Amino acid sequence: MTDSIPIHPHGDRADNARRRILDAATREFSANGLAGARTERIAEAAGVNKALLYYYFRSKEALYAAALEAVFERVRAASAASLEADVSVGERFLQVVLSNFDRSHSYPDFRSLIQHEMVRLHRGEETQIGQMAEKFFRPLWVKIEDVLEEGIASGELIRADPSQMRYAALGANVLYFLCAPLTRLAFGTDPMGRSELEQRRKAAIEYLGQTIFVDREHGARLAARVLAETPMPQYIDPPTDQSQKVIFQSRNIEAAQTSAIEVRNK
Repeated sequence: MTDSIPIHPHGDRADNARRRILDAATREFSANGLAGARTERIAEAAGVNKALLYYYFRSKEALYAAALEAVFERVRAASAASLEADVSVGERFLQVVLSNFDRSHSYPDFRSLIQHEMVRLHRGEETQIGQMAEKFFRPLWVKIEDVLEEGIASGELIRADPSQMRYAALGANVLYFLCAPLTRLAFGTDPMGRSELEQRRKAAIEYLGQTIFVDREHGARLAARVLAETPMPQYIDPPTDQSQKVIFQSRNIEAAQTSAIEVRNK
């Protein structure tokens, strides 16, 4: 059931309604992709009617683009904060990598949306990822490499290709989460379990402390400090019960491997 929000709310009420729609849309698109998502479910989850949804967003595609932009802006802001922290360059990079790992497991909507877009991109479908890459990812990656170059110039970090350092550090995180279903099948363990995640995030940062710093003892101290100051977060939007959690995880894994069946919006 939807609430009694007027068709054209104003001020804080309008901002709140729009935010609720975007939050609901992010969850729906994350679980079902653009093709399988339904605006009826989004409106119901947001507590609004469809007329209000289309007042803010002219189509399902426009809502999808807005949801992606909101998610990517959140990611950009968090990474920018780490890159601008008042610590050494090396410690800033460790914070970025740890933040990336934590965001990947605590914010599954982000991970799933990226996977949906990559599937659509590889299939030659029209996607939003190109625009998002230019607006969010390219500036962020350039900033990360600038920070790494600064660390190399100062003598804190080893002399290596900054792009390769970025690929090695962030790519390891991507591979871990992307291959979680395969790892589960191959080894019979749960890579997404709390203890496994804690072990992997710790190992990832400690490894960088030993490989990208000229002074390994210095790197080890920074890695220990970053880990100590950043407890692993919980899932941001966990399902309300265990049965929903199982369905949620299953749908996200399936969505990462294939596109949903095309469904006409009604």
